[in-house]
Amino acid sequence: MKETTDFSRLEEMQEEQLAIPKHKLHHWSHFAGLYAAEHVAATEFVIGATFVALGAKTMDIIIGLLIGNILAVLSWTLITSPIAVDTRLSLYTYLKKIAGKKMSYLYDWANVLIFTVISGAMVTVSATAVRFAFEIPAQLDWYPTNVWFVLIVVMVGLFAVFVAMFGFNAVSEFSGICAPWLFTMFASGAMVLLPALSLSVIGKTVPENWLELINIGNQSIWTGVNSNGEPGIGLLEVIGFAWAANTITHFGLIDMALLRFAKKKIYGLATSSGMMFGHYIAWIAAGIMGAGAAVILGKTIVELDPGDVAYYALGWSGFVIVIVAGWTTAITNLYRAGLAAQAIFYNHSRKKTTLLVGLVMVVIACFPFVFSQILPLLTYAGLIVVPVGSIVFAEHQIFPRIGYTRYWSKFQNFEHSLPAVASWGLGLVFGFGLNYLDVMSFYYLFIPTWVFTIILYTFLAGRYGAKKSYPDAEAKELQFNQLVEKYQEKLAEKQPVATKDHSLFSKILKMIAVVALGITLVLAGIVLLGSDRESDYVANRETFYFYGFICTVVYFVTAYWAMKRGKASHSTN
Repeated sequence: MKETTDFSRLEEMQEEQLAIPKHKLHHWSHFAGLYAAEHVAATEFVIGATFVALGAKTMDIIIGLLIGNILAVLSWTLITSPIAVDTRLSLYTYLKKIAGKKMSYLYDWANVLIFTVISGAMVTVSATAVRFAFEIPAQLDWYPTNVWFVLIVVMVGLFAVFVAMFGFNAVSEFSGICAPWLFTMFASGAMVLLPALSLSVIGKTVPENWLELINIGNQSIWTGVNSNGEPGIGLLEVIGFAWAANTITHFGLIDMALLRFAKKKIYGLATSSGMMFGHYIAWIAAGIMGAGAAVILGKTIVELDPGDVAYYALGWSGFVIVIVAGWTTAITNLYRAGLAAQAIFYNHSRKKTTLLVGLVMVVIACFPFVFSQILPLLTYAGLIVVPVGSIVFAEHQIFPRIGYTRYWSKFQNFEHSLPAVASWGLGLVFGFGLNYLDVMSFYYLFIPTWVFTIILYTFLAGRYGAKKSYPDAEAKELQFNQLVEKYQEKLAEKQPVATKDHSLFSKILKMIAVVALGITLVLAGIVLLGSDRESDYVANRETFYFYGFICTVVYFVTAYWAMKRGKASHSTN
């Protein structure tokens, strides 16, 4: 009877307030698909143009992006993943345990705002492709000027809300389908438009060697001169840009929300699918596509929107890639926003809070200025979040090693942790102060800010009670965790046991999907390598546009069908 009473107490809590149960953990492939789809996204078109505008050089792009993205993968693997797997909690739930309700409340609201706006910007990007297809005028003001554009945003946005509402599994399944196709499209787009660049620079469709390829890059894409005609950024800035692009999720620990589902800590390496294919290959490919489209249209790359670039690189498949790439990023960030909102409104389910922030996101997406400011938003959001990530890192990883008590503030029943609040506030002053004084490159400000906040929080926590031991409270915490495990084991007994789908028909569907991607790459390869004359290039490009779109349709139909058959194939205990 006592056990039933205890379980009933847990049943009153929302699922997101508890650690992820063992039966809901996932293999590395889920995270590889999730990160590949999120980071091969609509923003890649913008960032590809950004490196051009910033005046990077070709070799700095090739080497710098490689180093910076490797550092980002290591950040997820060594900082975020270990805490996520140890605790099985989202950052929002964990922060409430160590910082108290008041600071968590402020921080959760900040994250709701940040991720809702990011999601809205991605939906706006997706809508640009539909706008282009239906010849709706470009939205150049801060407010919408066409009612059909608003309608498109609403339709595109509601789909993202629908997927995000159904939780991590729905997000990962959608991403798993989109990721292989997105990578194929970015690679194909670069191959299709490289001949246009080659013709404009060296007078022939295909560069004959590496030096000619680098020469094309230096003269037509990454020239080393910024949009003001001045020398651009160097190797260190490119490395810092790539590393800092996702500080909000790795150093800032936001991706505890995703990696808490990982069976092993080493699954943090699965983020390499997003960094190497998305932030490395896709950024380079986006630069090539943007420059190629600019040559065809007689404009500069910074004058083009994602719809323009995607259409001239991929034809009708270009409309699909901008929509899908915007969706994959919007859905993942909307899932994060829903989690943050659920931490605030803890009496409501994550599905309800996701719906609420999703509707707000759709309204935000109707205002084009949000997308135009997405890069500054991401940069400053990182500085806001990183000090909180360092507080959690100190509490979880450093305190046990120096004899401090983890969760000491909770054990003292504090409404809020003064050391945590002070450290976050002073960390913000420190980080933005360094930015104001311009003492170092903005891209690296997260590192001294992270270190400063760790040192400060450790010092303050020691003075306010972290050095003390709380044996009774620690025993109750352990007892509660054990009770949660038993409760979740009971729930696991009622869960259906999934079985792998080994049917011949499903194998055929998967094979057709793979073949469709392969044909797409072959067609793109023919455009690149089989166009000896400009007339051949134009003809081959048109062939790619037509049959590439057919392959796109075939891929999504067969991949989705195979996924649905796999989900239906299960049995219950």
